[in-house]
Amino acid sequence: MGLLDGLKSVLGVKAEADATRDADPDDLFGMSTAYITMEADLGYEPTGEAALCFADVDSTDFQDAIDEVESILDAGMVETGTRATFETDDHGYQWVVLHDNDFEDLLTSIHFAADTLVERRYGSRLLAALFSFEDARSDQTVYWVYSFRRGAYYPFAPDPHDSHERNTSAEFKLDSNLSDEITVEDDKEYWYPLWPDRPGYHPWE
Repeated sequence: MGLLDGLKSVLGVKAEADATRDADPDDLFGMSTAYITMEADLGYEPTGEAALCFADVDSTDFQDAIDEVESILDAGMVETGTRATFETDDHGYQWVVLHDNDFEDLLTSIHFAADTLVERRYGSRLLAALFSFEDARSDQTVYWVYSFRRGAYYPFAPDPHDSHERNTSAEFKLDSNLSDEITVEDDKEYWYPLWPDRPGYHPWE
């Protein structure tokens, strides 16, 4: 599993240098209406998965913060049924992957996880939140990626027929249809691709 080797520079170090403000997990709630537009107007249904990506810290305090995130999500699973798994990709980045067919529960859980890290003063370690959607008619999976360092979303649509090509027309269509509902990154230089290791898989797999 994992991203390209440049993830830290593009979503971490470089984005931090160009950060517009501190990470604010409340920005994630913009997706609470956007996902309805995705399904009703564009034909993209939520896949039932979302993920939070962050950079690790070699300290017991950071591990305590991760344990707190896990405890919060475990407690929430009793009420919502949202299942959480914790993964480390081949490049050393940490992922909290959430599974739930109820999109609102996914959104709430990913917010809890991000907000806990911010409260524990690890907001600078947050890289991105990903929400996945699919159009069964075209076999196209797309993502809305939220960059914590930039404070904005951007679309990412990997070509289903080529593991390292983007469906730019799909991305521009998502941008034009959702820019009134969520904050979309204006500078397309920051629309970084998060390639999965294998075609048809998610970036965190």
